[in-house]
Amino acid sequence: MPHARRIAFTKGHGTGNDFVLFADPDGLVDLDAADLAALADRHFGVGGDGIIRAVRSANLPEGGAALAEDPAAEWFMDYHNADGSPAEMCGNGIRVYGSYLIEQGLLELAVGETVAIGTRGGVRDLTRTPDGFEVDLGPFVVAGDAMVAADGLHVDRPGLAVGVGNPHVVVALADDAELDDLDLGRAPVVTPVPPDGVNVEFVVPAEPLVQDGVGRIRMRVHERGSGETLSCGTGAAAAALATRHWAGAAAPDAWSVDVPGGTVGVRVVPTANGDHVLLSGPAELVFSGTMKLL
Repeated sequence: MPHARRIAFTKGHGTGNDFVLFADPDGLVDLDAADLAALADRHFGVGGDGIIRAVRSANLPEGGAALAEDPAAEWFMDYHNADGSPAEMCGNGIRVYGSYLIEQGLLELAVGETVAIGTRGGVRDLTRTPDGFEVDLGPFVVAGDAMVAADGLHVDRPGLAVGVGNPHVVVALADDAELDDLDLGRAPVVTPVPPDGVNVEFVVPAEPLVQDGVGRIRMRVHERGSGETLSCGTGAAAAALATRHWAGAAAPDAWSVDVPGGTVGVRVVPTANGDHVLLSGPAELVFSGTMKLL
């Protein structure tokens, strides 16, 4: 019988988007996709929408690109989806990751301070706020049309492709009832088929759309490799960016996005290398323990 291994983990979430985190600063823990999926399994494992390994950038191949981009990116967020497949990054996950690094004594970060974090999607600046964290997701791309079919939709709907470090397609719906009727247990079908898969967001604007200078939308999401989740940080950013694009030149730069697990903030800010999109919200660590893997 294979020798059993024990993994010390912490469970955390950002607006219900939950993760299994474990520390491996030196990059010595060897877990394959099946091991990672076992950790994320909600019936036989810890349970989570994704798995995050805390590893120093210098100790894994992908970290070299992060350090080349920003030598200050000591820590790398090694993120995998619930099925064990790697992903570029995760907007809710990186906030929880920051909280985890602090709780583990691996990082000191006061409110108002910023740290560079390496991801497969590039280095992301994470700032601690009084209520959680805000991450600069960097430049974004709003371009490209697609058609989306989903259970609960009577006809295919047009979607807008949005890139925020990972790929998204955003679909606008008419009202809350249409959003509530969706069955996202099965992945929506996107045409043309994205080569690396895609996250799909369905969004309904509030009425009025803008209140006190802040745009307001409600969203549900199907994440590639994880299924429907209670929240998706980069998905919330993509949904806000798509709605801002549809609303035209008078659209605000600040957005409030309601997801099944809570509310996150999105804002667009000008920088020296063009507009960036930032995501803010809470990060909660729930419990810690150990799990046996064969």
